[in-house]
Amino acid sequence: MANSTAQSSAQSAPSYTGPFITLTFLFFAFGFITTLNGTLVPYLRSVFTLPYGWAMLATSAFFLAYLIFSAPSAKLIDAIGYKRTMIVSLFVQVVGVLMLVPAAKMPSFPLFLAAIFVVGAGVTALQNAANPYVTILGPEHSAPARLTLAQAANSMGTVVAPLIAGAFILKGATELPATASVAERVSAAASVIHPYLFIAAVLFLLGVIVIGLHLPQVARATKSAAEEAAAAKRSIWSCRHTVLATVGIFVYVGVEVGLSAIAINYFKEQGVSSATIPSFLNPLCRLFTFRHISDLTPTGIAAFLLSLYWLGMLLGRLAGSWILTKIPAGKLLAVLGVAGTVLLLISMRTHGSVAIWTVVLCGLANSIMFPNIFALGVAGLGPLTSKGSGLIMSACVGGAIIPPIVGKVADYVGIQHSFIILIACYLFVAYFGLWGSKPTRVED
Repeated sequence: MANSTAQSSAQSAPSYTGPFITLTFLFFAFGFITTLNGTLVPYLRSVFTLPYGWAMLATSAFFLAYLIFSAPSAKLIDAIGYKRTMIVSLFVQVVGVLMLVPAAKMPSFPLFLAAIFVVGAGVTALQNAANPYVTILGPEHSAPARLTLAQAANSMGTVVAPLIAGAFILKGATELPATASVAERVSAAASVIHPYLFIAAVLFLLGVIVIGLHLPQVARATKSAAEEAAAAKRSIWSCRHTVLATVGIFVYVGVEVGLSAIAINYFKEQGVSSATIPSFLNPLCRLFTFRHISDLTPTGIAAFLLSLYWLGMLLGRLAGSWILTKIPAGKLLAVLGVAGTVLLLISMRTHGSVAIWTVVLCGLANSIMFPNIFALGVAGLGPLTSKGSGLIMSACVGGAIIPPIVGKVADYVGIQHSFIILIACYLFVAYFGLWGSKPTRVED
């Protein structure tokens, strides 16, 4: 009888493998789009002859959408569910990507920012739906490892994006001389049109595919009606670990976006060349770029190095999904926060290849930060999960605020000295991992 009950229970238990695989494709999509947006900074700086502070507004426009649309997208999830929110978000991204075409044809910097903002709104809704869906798509104790594995697919998108940018978007624009004519700048601006038309088509197709997929409703742990009512009345601001996770995401996204947005210019400033790349990485360069490293321009080499930064995040997340079964997420966060701090301090004090490679290695330090800050921040929220997710995801606006500050400081004292801002961010992540991530409730 007991055997029969166990078999019946096993048969009725939902299978989350298919939905999880589906989610990995969506994680790839928003990782690709987010990183591609960051690589527009050197493109915009060249085409519109902008200082770093102004060019970094491309990241501000994208991540400002997180502040404005995170709470509404959380309500959208409550109203129409996770799956429909994901579909809507993909089609919003299609609209934003298509807006980049007339922005490039004019070319118009304000229209570029508007298009990037719309894309950011779509990515915000997709992140708000996909991240919590993965965390509740199975046991709570394995949520950090599960989300870290899903974020590995996100990292695959971030690895590919700089290569696409280096080959099709940055190639002509960033090699423009300061004396380039208006006609030459218009021609260089048009380099984004065909890549973005292709991206719009892929996003549209992905949305159509998701429409036809079956994504099961995921039930939360059963609670009494009294417990549900009490939880629903709680303010999300009473959950200290969620509030601190919000700050953690704010500073982490600022680091990730700030480093990636300024990296290409930083690598070129440090004299990047084919000699910067160790010979054993030549096969990887051929695999990524279909060219030998000696055939690439300094911009192409810098874009390849940026893809290695993102590759470090991918490898770190793949390894992290296993390491997190052995080491508590909070402790690992603290270790990597300190590691990122040390790497940037070394980069600030050195020049050439050492300064370049310490920044590239920050990808490894960053690898598991986002999924673990997020998973620890929504742990134990129950019916408040969507509100917690909305609050935490709104903190991605750090990508709109911190990079322009870094860019402004870089304009005045140089890129290396601007890293002190990012170091402060890493130190907060270390604090959150050790002490701030422990779920405690602040009395109302």
